[in-house]
Amino acid sequence: MVTEDEAMRRAIALAARGLGTTSPNPVVGCILLGSDGEIVGEGFHAYAGGPHAEIVALAQAGDRARGGTAVVTLEPCNHTGRTGPCSHALINAGIRRVVIAVDDPTPVAAGGAVTMRAAGLQVETGVRRLEATEGNVAWLTAVRRGRPYVTWKFAATLDGRSAAEDGTSQWITSAPARADVHVLRGTVDAIVAGVGTVLADDPQLTVRDLKDGALAIKQPLRVVVDSDGRTPEKARVRDAAALTWIATTRELGAGPDGRVDLNALLAALFGRGIRSVLLEGGPTLAGAFLAAGLVDQVIGYVAPKLLGSGRAALVGAGVATIADAIELDLKDIAQIGPDLRFTAALRMKES
Repeated sequence: MVTEDEAMRRAIALAARGLGTTSPNPVVGCILLGSDGEIVGEGFHAYAGGPHAEIVALAQAGDRARGGTAVVTLEPCNHTGRTGPCSHALINAGIRRVVIAVDDPTPVAAGGAVTMRAAGLQVETGVRRLEATEGNVAWLTAVRRGRPYVTWKFAATLDGRSAAEDGTSQWITSAPARADVHVLRGTVDAIVAGVGTVLADDPQLTVRDLKDGALAIKQPLRVVVDSDGRTPEKARVRDAAALTWIATTRELGAGPDGRVDLNALLAALFGRGIRSVLLEGGPTLAGAFLAAGLVDQVIGYVAPKLLGSGRAALVGAGVATIADAIELDLKDIAQIGPDLRFTAALRMKES
């Protein structure tokens, strides 16, 4: 017999398999327990327009779902979009009880819990809420703010250098750390870099399997923040491996610094269905995002090396005195090969 708490933990793990492929929809996992408490069906939302997690699990369970319990990471939808309402599907399948981790914050899809209760189902919410929220944090943050969730990723030496004095930067971190970055890229909808990084390093900005060089099935949108349109026609970011948007001031307007308006950039990305962004380079663009308060999370790969001089990993973040330092709350620290990877959320300023 599987407890509801154990089932929710499994559902959260299943939901994560949809990261990077479901936008503009959330990631969702569902476990169906039969009347005897055993798992009879499970599923996750794999791609936008495809069947929702509940529908996948119900198809797997068949008649065994009747009289059982549905354990879902997000409140079942209550509207008809590209698919029908999951709340009605659970009711029609004869589900007796529904356990939900997180309420749906969107006006269009919310209301599933109310509908199911009205139909006589037992509905409980809040089971493993914090864990499920963390697993879906990009989508939840994006739909509440109307802009994508932004993660700044950087690689640096122990003394905070992203390149040596002569400009060389390959490779600061180890092969295991670089492979980990490709896994991270595969969980987001867009990768953003500045034109300076494109001109200096000519990155491809794609998800690749370093074991055999293969590309991922779905590539994030590549975005080059290029105020004056300087990206070369033969730059690797313009190849056919993924879609690319060269974002210019001509298209988006200029911010206070005369460069691309970053708020307009994020609003435009949200309008394209982008819910999560990985900001990869370079230090000046990262500083501009941080100064504008547009970064939600920082993931840093720190190599056990010292350079003593060279390009800093961050420039111009709007901090002039120690009292104004941008403070972070560490969420995770892990060793990746010889390097350290830390994940941190930006601490909200007290008003």
